[in-house]
Amino acid sequence: MELRDQFLLDPSVTFLNHGSFGACPRPVFDAYQRWQRELEREPVEFLARRLDELLEEARSVLAAYVGARVEDLVFVTNAMTGMNTLARSLISTGDEVLTSDQEYGAVDAAWEAAGATLVRAPLESLWDGMTERTRVVSLSHVTSPTGQIVPVKEHCRRARELGLMAVVDGAHGPGHVLLDLEELGALAYTGNCHKWLSAPKGAGFLWVAPELQDRVRPLVTTWGWDEQEFAARHSHSGTRDPASWLSVPAAIEFQREHEWDEVRSWCHALVEQFAEASGLPMVPSAFGQMASFELSHGDPAETQLRLWDEHRIEVPCFEWNGRPLIRLSVQGYNTEAEVERLAAAL
Repeated sequence: MELRDQFLLDPSVTFLNHGSFGACPRPVFDAYQRWQRELEREPVEFLARRLDELLEEARSVLAAYVGARVEDLVFVTNAMTGMNTLARSLISTGDEVLTSDQEYGAVDAAWEAAGATLVRAPLESLWDGMTERTRVVSLSHVTSPTGQIVPVKEHCRRARELGLMAVVDGAHGPGHVLLDLEELGALAYTGNCHKWLSAPKGAGFLWVAPELQDRVRPLVTTWGWDEQEFAARHSHSGTRDPASWLSVPAAIEFQREHEWDEVRSWCHALVEQFAEASGLPMVPSAFGQMASFELSHGDPAETQLRLWDEHRIEVPCFEWNGRPLIRLSVQGYNTEAEVERLAAAL
């Protein structure tokens, strides 16, 4: 892959942490700044007269990319905004949410803040945790701590058979795994575009199946809150810069132009290369461009600090379920030499 010069990343840093905040390619960032400049030339014209149509056009491109109808999908700032919207809309105090022990901590907090009781279970025995009070099954598409690709379609099918609401946290989904939301079987899916799709920061989406849309209310009560149509109800949250949302089509086009199926395969191979070079045990059984490995010794926080201070390597190390892990997440700008450098530094 020859994509490093397409990104704005500091060339002195070995950046092996795309999974945390992503990284935006130069052409996509240029599109982002063009939208910002256009907004500032005539804010009233842009926000009051043109924005609704512009957002629908951008949503249409994204909807086609993720296999959804445009009327079932709305832009949000990030996947956490989507998860909070769902938690506040779907939960009554005392309801149980069945989830795995690999979920993002902030998502757990969103359910608990809404009044839910969380029941965590290992992915392999998830359904052992179901009780008569279970109302929602909440799972990541790709888990944050380990990079495990979860067979969410199977879990969503079972949830529907049992009359439960299946909600998928797709923070690491779009651009990382192929999506067809109509076929997935979830009742709601929220994802980030700024991570693996490499759109600008602040670009996410919330998709809700038609049968659930009446229950899902916007987090901010403002103009349009009582609209009948789902998209209209969630399109206004006060004045904000919509440039990141409007740049999502540019991110999709960038990946199309650079044959991203091949890029994903290349990145998967880099993760496998690191596994061989480091000799560290890999945690996930199914992974894409991101996987965690168990460190053989040392404090993970100290290891991360030394990798940065002594080698200028950006990679997260942490403890999960009592195990010291290092999480490698690679994108098309990474090279074989970089994963070898990490293995040597460890």
